[in-house]
Amino acid sequence: MPATAVSTTDAPAPAHFFSQGVRRGNLLQVSGQGPMDPATNQYIAEGDVKAQTLRTLQNVKAILEAGGASIADVLMFRVYLTTRDDFAAMNEVYGAFIAENVPEGVALPCRTTVFVDLPHEVMLVEIDALAALD
Repeated sequence: MPATAVSTTDAPAPAHFFSQGVRRGNLLQVSGQGPMDPATNQYIAEGDVKAQTLRTLQNVKAILEAGGASIADVLMFRVYLTTRDDFAAMNEVYGAFIAENVPEGVALPCRTTVFVDLPHEVMLVEIDALAALD
């Protein structure tokens, strides 16, 4: 079964050689997204991990929806932070976003969080997702 690229103007266009998302069968992988405003293609909220986390999750959600999925379909989120000091603030925004987008009674997505250097100096967070559709 062939893979299909997923793209939307509601999330930033890839800056390099990759797809925003790829769907194969019932699986949809969303590439790592950062805190970029898709309307301006500019990174937002320098130094504010809460605002960056929300924008990043909104970008992931837009790609999921373009591929026929929702946050409730996500099996796994991977969160990349530049510093351990931002974990609590990121987690607060992430938790509120999940509560708003995953209906009660639906299994919550898995998550891994790692601390890394990210490609752009302004980025405090990057998030990718793997979803399974019915």
